[in-house]
Amino acid sequence: MNTKRFQDKVVLVTGGNSGIGKAAALAFSREGAKVVIAARREKEGAEAVNEIKSQGGQALFVKTDLRNADDINHLFGVIKEKYATLHCAFNNAGVYPKMKKAASYSVSEFDEIMNINVKSVWRCMKHEIALMTDAGGGSIVNCSSVAGWGGEPGTSLYTASKHAVIGLTRAAAVEFGRKKIRINAVCPGMTETPMLDQTLQSGGPEIRNVMLNMIPLGRFGKPQEIAGTVLFLCSDAASYITAKSIVVGGGQAIRA
Repeated sequence: MNTKRFQDKVVLVTGGNSGIGKAAALAFSREGAKVVIAARREKEGAEAVNEIKSQGGQALFVKTDLRNADDINHLFGVIKEKYATLHCAFNNAGVYPKMKKAASYSVSEFDEIMNINVKSVWRCMKHEIALMTDAGGGSIVNCSSVAGWGGEPGTSLYTASKHAVIGLTRAAAVEFGRKKIRINAVCPGMTETPMLDQTLQSGGPEIRNVMLNMIPLGRFGKPQEIAGTVLFLCSDAASYITAKSIVVGGGQAIRA
């Protein structure tokens, strides 16, 4: 059976140098894609590219600070120059701020989280949609979160940003469906990533058990499990799915 669902497709993964993004980049590569990884940390980006190439895949790292419009313009300039097209994109890069109540955040903290988690997604989508329109269609998956469906104490700013990603996804999917561009969102629950590690380290010895007790499957997710959903949404198997946000969270309850 041929499992090369993305043979010769050009795929962009932002934040593809670690965690869920890296798992997705590796998975796309194994299925034949030419993967472009965009992220800030050059060392980890080079390591991800080398890992893909060591497995016989094709990958390119473009150092990109997704808070910076010029960096994003450069990224898509490189894609256009090297490949002239784009078939799929996983807008995965994001940050998780320190836990605070809504009234405790500063304006600068608000701007920082929104710039990375929302504005960078929108900026990338502008370029992705243009390239995919020229190519006759494509698929975009944005990374939201289970927090995009509800809210927990101390997560107000992160929750707001992830709700915004879902709203942007749904509206843009409606706007560009006639261009044969499908746009969906994946909403990970608690997943074994550096971001989760930071939360566990800063939350005290009991936080792990508290978090695990929120998950019916009794464990944290693995980056590869989120990546599997991303690849499905980008594949022909999901050709009639758009404007959807899919929670991959082990049954974690959504508190609206």
